[in-house]
Parts: sequence; structure tokens; C-alpha cells
Amino acid sequence: MSLQPGDALTSHNFGLQIDGVMVEYLQSVEGLSMEQDVIEYQQVSANGKPVVKKLPGVKKAGQCTVVRGATQSASFSQWINQSIQGNMGSARKNASIIFMDYMNSPVKRYHLRNAWCSKVDASSAKAGEASALTETVTITFEELVIE
Repeated sequence: MSLQPGDALTSHNFGLQIDGVMVEYLQSVEGLSMEQDVIEYQQVSANGKPVVKKLPGVKKAGQCTVVRGATQSASFSQWINQSIQGNMGSARKNASIIFMDYMNSPVKRYHLRNAWCSKVDASSAKAGEASALTETVTITFEELVIE
């Protein structure tokens, strides 16, 4: 690994794996978060003083948004189409957002369990403009595991 102790990751090289296969390098990732309910438990102690405890509750499902260049990546496009068509038997996949170091070695993984695409937005196109076409894809998932 090219990172030395104390070095932080840079955000310039990351991609998306679906079922363990890298299918796309991404332009951006937003909203990658994990949340769970907090249960507040109140009682009175043996000496009569109020005590408040906080306990972990139910994990919540989530979603994130990724932006990719409009490429001919067949695997990612098939996954989007299966999701949008409602073919959930094959659309729910285990996906991972993987961040790499300067040597392209994976150093941080965000695993998205039972993930599927819930929204796709294509970038605007204008004649005579020199810009890359992109797709913004919202990925919904049931559980986020950070490795």
C-alpha cells in the first residue's frame, strides 16, 4: 500500500463493484451514509435519581447517488435497466463503492447489501458544447457495511 501511517485517503480514484466485479469508475459519490434509530430508556436508580440510557435501535436502509461518465459499460447499464423495469429478482445485487490509493490498491470499501437503482438522470446535452455526458444514478440499499 502506498499510504504511510497518518496519511489520509484522497478522493480521486474510486469505483463501483457489482457482485465482486469492478464495473465502473465513478466521477462522484454523494450521500453514502448509515443510520440507525436511537432508543432512549429512562428509569430511576436505587438512590432515587433519574437515569437516562441510550440504546442502539433498528438499522435503517439508505441510498446514495453516483455520477458516472455515459459509457458503454454493459454490466452497469443492465443493472440499471433490470431495476427500472422492476425485475427485482435479478436487480438486487451486492455492490461496493471502493476507494483506491495512489497505486490503485483498494483501501476502503463501502458494501451495499441488496442494492438496486431507483433513479437515473442523464446530463444535459447542447450542440457545439465540448463536455462529457454523464449519468447520475441513485442506488437504494438495505444495509451498509464499512470495511
